[in-house]
Amino acid sequence: MSGSNGTHSFPAFFILLGIPGLKDLHCWIAIPFCSLYVIALLGNGTILLVIKSEQSLHAPMYYFLCVLAVVDLILCSSTLPKMLAIFWFQATEIDFSACVTQMYFIHLFTGTESGVLLAMSFDRYVAICNPLRYECIFTNVLIAKIIVFVILMRPVVLITPFIFLVRRLDFCGNNVIHHSYCEHMGIVKLTCTENIRPNIAYGLFLAFLMIVDITLIAVSYTKILKTVLRLPREARLKAFSTCTAHVCVILLFYTPSIFSFLTHRFGHNIAPSVHILLANVYVLLPPTLNPIIYGVRTKQIRDRVLHLCYLKRHTALK
Repeated sequence: MSGSNGTHSFPAFFILLGIPGLKDLHCWIAIPFCSLYVIALLGNGTILLVIKSEQSLHAPMYYFLCVLAVVDLILCSSTLPKMLAIFWFQATEIDFSACVTQMYFIHLFTGTESGVLLAMSFDRYVAICNPLRYECIFTNVLIAKIIVFVILMRPVVLITPFIFLVRRLDFCGNNVIHHSYCEHMGIVKLTCTENIRPNIAYGLFLAFLMIVDITLIAVSYTKILKTVLRLPREARLKAFSTCTAHVCVILLFYTPSIFSFLTHRFGHNIAPSVHILLANVYVLLPPTLNPIIYGVRTKQIRDRVLHLCYLKRHTALK
């Protein structure tokens, strides 16, 4: 051990192996990962630029979409640069504090994204099920409170204990993490501390809270569906078009996260390479596809992007 935290010992650095069993393919796996990362940066950056420049998009749903784009940018940027360094340059070492910081950011912004999706489902519920009161309910004050307390403060309060739970552990020599990034249970598995029940229990508690978010979102969209089915055909199609993008994003985020969680704890027969690949997809695919889904499915954003592309092409031709 080359460091200590009070009475607890910890290594100076951890070694991230990338994807166990697929080391020979790392350089090739990195190519689609890098491509997806570039698409995520461009896509989310475009969403932010379009919403900022288009006055008609200054509405609650698009404010939440801006927050989602920022969260996606931070989430994939917390993992992909180091992951690509491992795959291409064998830069497997990561400082202990940097590893804990990466773990914190990954779990923090995963929780933040869950809060954004919950807020967006509430926004769509009010807009479709109670449209006459929408502007009265979704005031700037309420939007600010949702962003500050539900989307930002809630995950900070819930995820910060992870730092103290990790720093209370002792590490007696094994510093090799069989993963491409640092996450809570990956670090906990290396400890020689006998009692890791607090870490496991708190992880399960946070998983339960995510299930609560999923349940509330499901209730919102069940009520939305009942309301939409009673609308005239034209209004029904418009409502379905708007909600389809939200549902796709929700499924894209929660499906791999739940599967990864279940695999981590119960899928002992699943190959580690499959689990790690899924975990990598979990932090990369939603940030990549979210702006594409909203860009294609949301008419206002699609039209604005096409307009900007037309102006750029017209200027270039001149």
